[in-house]
Amino acid sequence: MGKRARFICLFVASAAVCTAHEDPRAVAMEWADHYAAVYQVPNELVHSIIEVESAWNPGAVSTKGAVGLMQLMPATAVTFGITNRFDTEQNIRGGVACLARLLKLFDGDLRLVAAAYLTGENRILPVGLAYSDAEVYRYVSKVARLYREKRSKRLQGKAFAKNRPEGGSQP
Repeated sequence: MGKRARFICLFVASAAVCTAHEDPRAVAMEWADHYAAVYQVPNELVHSIIEVESAWNPGAVSTKGAVGLMQLMPATAVTFGITNRFDTEQNIRGGVACLARLLKLFDGDLRLVAAAYLTGENRILPVGLAYSDAEVYRYVSKVARLYREKRSKRLQGKAFAKNRPEGGSQP
């Protein structure tokens, strides 16, 4: 994609977010969906991670120093070019870029991606699914449950829309 096309894409996305509701969560959801599409990460995964990490609180701060909706650590922010971890757009962009990298690193295994998002890939790479940390297990279970729920809801919505009668006459 050329520079001009990227500029237009970002301008259009910014306009869509700006014209969305003033509700911070609605704006965050728009950014999450936008960057999920840009980085080709399932939006259900992005939404699930945000829900577990911060409960959609852009001002969330962990005791370990992670901040924002996607709980970015300082090193992760630097890696993905984030200058303000509390900025909703930047935080989501950095978090989704990180998820995209983890998806490639772990061949799309969402369990390993979630575990690595929580602990860092260096703790998960050598052991894979053999991680035995109870906190990691609970985290991965929560993310997986939310992901399945959100994906199922989206697929049911598509099936309903596909089977919905069209036209002016209703039975």
